[in-house]
Amino acid sequence: MKPFEITIPQADIDDLHRRLDQTRWPSEPEGASWAQGTPLPYLQDLARRWRDFDWREQERRLNKIPQFVTEIDGAQLHFIHVKSPNPQAEPLLLTHGWPSTGFAFEAMIEPLSRDFHLVIPTVPGFGFSGPTHTLGWTIPRVARMFAELMKSLGYKHYFAHGYDYGAKLTRELGMLDEVKAVHVNQIFSAGVTQETADFSVEAEQKSVEKAYKYEFEQFGYVAMQSTRPQSVAYALTDSPVAQLEWIAWAFHVWSDPAIGVPVDALLTDVSIFWFTRTAGSSARYYQEGDETWGELEPESPTPTSVAVFPHDVGVPIRRMAERNHTIVRWTEMERGGHFASAEVPELMVRELRETFLSQR
Repeated sequence: MKPFEITIPQADIDDLHRRLDQTRWPSEPEGASWAQGTPLPYLQDLARRWRDFDWREQERRLNKIPQFVTEIDGAQLHFIHVKSPNPQAEPLLLTHGWPSTGFAFEAMIEPLSRDFHLVIPTVPGFGFSGPTHTLGWTIPRVARMFAELMKSLGYKHYFAHGYDYGAKLTRELGMLDEVKAVHVNQIFSAGVTQETADFSVEAEQKSVEKAYKYEFEQFGYVAMQSTRPQSVAYALTDSPVAQLEWIAWAFHVWSDPAIGVPVDALLTDVSIFWFTRTAGSSARYYQEGDETWGELEPESPTPTSVAVFPHDVGVPIRRMAERNHTIVRWTEMERGGHFASAEVPELMVRELRETFLSQR
């Protein structure tokens, strides 16, 4: 285990600028919208902003956050570790989803560290954990890796939170005795269908509508990443605009339209994926990382809290979640979407404080 500092070679930054300058833009049909993919004018403007983005300034900012790397299970693991000055602080493990890294929680670190010792790993195959070079990176395997990390840091018991892929991973971690309680933003097996929904309940109507929209309007990236992740890797590792579009589309479509993910946070995230060449290894989780998205998981006795954001990809339903989870808190949030830690960090901080301090 050793300290880590981000230092991207200048040659890589120059290469990014050259590729952006030489982009071959496609045509776009008249009347095209987000239904066809990211609109051309939007992406061209975003690419120009990326070209002018001061990466060295982002490095200086990110390097103020205590970062480390270690090796567990034959792979490098990058993580943030912030110790709280509070003598009563509890350890809290935060896990990101796709297409993000541990820096997705950047805006939450300072306020949360007043009450918690924070450990924020970057999932292997994402960002500064670097590409994974073998197959077999599943949710149980990564959960064991994170448990080993917490043990090596001296944390015998801890809380855990996650969203997206991180929500699935956090649930898996919650099956361990060391985890006192978990908080997630999604339970993917807790949606309802046309057959199981109670259409007299507005939330259940929305759950069906969102599931339909996701499957028939937004599923293209899943189809590619779950069947041909290496094809995705070739395109996104060679073309910065392809990498930019792949992430910008998700951040736009799954966020609260009145808020969105800040542009600097988006460009920092895209830059990290680009410089670390982790588009392909992060995509592989859709093929082999977990083969049970949406299926009913084994029963969990761990105290589980859920925050439901109105503009998230899906709408979990409490009665469905209670089939196999020990639900102790269910919060319908007032605003925010799938990337709540970046969209509404103040709401996430308040939610995690109220959730875990009451269980301390």
